[in-house]
Amino acid sequence: MTQSIPRARIVVVGGGPRASFFLRQASLLPERFEVVGVHSRSAETRAAVEAKWGLRTFDSVEALIDLKPDFAFVAVARVGATEPTIAFAEAGIPVMVETPPAPGVQDLRGLWERVGSTGLVQVAEHSMYMPSNIAKLAAVEKGIIGTPTSVHVSSNHLYHAVAIMRGFLHAGLGETTVRATDFTAPLVTPVINDAWQEDQTPKDRATTLATVDFGKTMGLYDFTDMQWFNPLRSRRLLIRGSLGEFNDNHIVRVSDDAIIESRVLRRQTGVDLNHEGFDLDTISIDGDVLYRNPFKGLRMSDEDIAAANLLGGMSAWVYGDGPAPYPLEDGSQDHLIGLAIEESAATGQPVTTAREAWAK
Repeated sequence: MTQSIPRARIVVVGGGPRASFFLRQASLLPERFEVVGVHSRSAETRAAVEAKWGLRTFDSVEALIDLKPDFAFVAVARVGATEPTIAFAEAGIPVMVETPPAPGVQDLRGLWERVGSTGLVQVAEHSMYMPSNIAKLAAVEKGIIGTPTSVHVSSNHLYHAVAIMRGFLHAGLGETTVRATDFTAPLVTPVINDAWQEDQTPKDRATTLATVDFGKTMGLYDFTDMQWFNPLRSRRLLIRGSLGEFNDNHIVRVSDDAIIESRVLRRQTGVDLNHEGFDLDTISIDGDVLYRNPFKGLRMSDEDIAAANLLGGMSAWVYGDGPAPYPLEDGSQDHLIGLAIEESAATGQPVTTAREAWAK
């Protein structure tokens, strides 16, 4: 992020886990972000926010608008996100809304009809802001595996997974055809978030497998319920191209008259006798540094780094110093396809998504 960008004055709607995740990033970067107000409908939540974060809280969205912030962050569940998002955009205030931006297909269309033309709404999709994905995308765009043709994601659910597919494939906003199926099997979930679970009884968990036909490219979706938290299910990302593939952190490709294998190398400080402090330093391939942690010294997890990258991108965009971080049309397309995956799995039939108004 450009260091000359002014400190952004932001307001937040929400006080629960979604809001707290981004409030934490803002608190770690006080020279870049000032949270000038938080709104929650719950007096109890407002009191908790004041006690934990030391921030001013308000009982209405209108009060936040009156503060004239540089941008707003709507961090509530999808059913409650639409109205405040519209209110900020119609007041001329740039706004980032948590994923997904609206509950169903008709809600997505209604939101776009109200505020799509303003160009003020961004979506807090941070998957492609993860350090490893930034590094891999940089390598893919340098042509390391030729033209990317398919992406297999087994880590994130629905719209997040679709964002990863579309990000690596540059799949755009056109029609897609989805074919999905569910099956159920017993599985232990030993950890949820950061809490060890005393009940280690295997419980039935659904796994959804789906193909997403983008036209000339394809995505494969593979997700088991609560896979995010479960250390018993590995995370996988397979990016295939015309000259080779990324299989997680292993790369194989053809170059001239040889087959070349490489690895994505992560330099993590603070391990063993290293005294630099526990931090991500760089991510490289064949000595080419493709990602440098801009937040060294803050001891952030990768998801924290991704969230801070996203907030930084929002601030830069608002001040005219960078591209839009994740426009409403992209967040809407991700959720549209995610809903099609759920529909196809429930009905057993292929589902085709049309070219929506946000693609025109």
